[in-house]
Amino acid sequence: MASVPDVAKSVTVEATIEQAFAIFVERPLEWWPESHVFVKQRQAITIEPFVGGRYFERGADGEEIAWGTITEWDPPNRLVMTWRVGPQWRPIFDDEKASFIKVDFVASGPTTTTMTLTHADLHRHGDIAESIHAALDGPSPGETLEQYAAVVAKHVPKAA
Repeated sequence: MASVPDVAKSVTVEATIEQAFAIFVERPLEWWPESHVFVKQRQAITIEPFVGGRYFERGADGEEIAWGTITEWDPPNRLVMTWRVGPQWRPIFDDEKASFIKVDFVASGPTTTTMTLTHADLHRHGDIAESIHAALDGPSPGETLEQYAAVVAKHVPKAA
């Protein structure tokens, strides 16, 4: 299979690096787009804070579906997780066929942080890699990071 380029998008938020990281990992239910879910009537989205942990959603009926596994955990700078998406945007349950989401936080000032979310190693999706790349490769920051920035603005008081 030919190489499929990574897709990276960034947003700068008014928050310290610690605040930006914490909101990303502790409040995903607030920033994760409603249209990007596997379960019906999602009640929770959890990112387990350790290598080998899962990030998963839980529906109103108790069903849990894992989006992937945490492969790197380096607060407040970085986390990397597998992304288990298959044909028709349905879950797959094999990390060997999953790509990676790399999330990097860089202090761009005393009270500002730039967060970059990269969908990497998309070739691991096999025959659907090109279509996944095409779907992800829109304007930056995109819906997910716009919602994340709005949640940061809601929870971090403005500096006086």
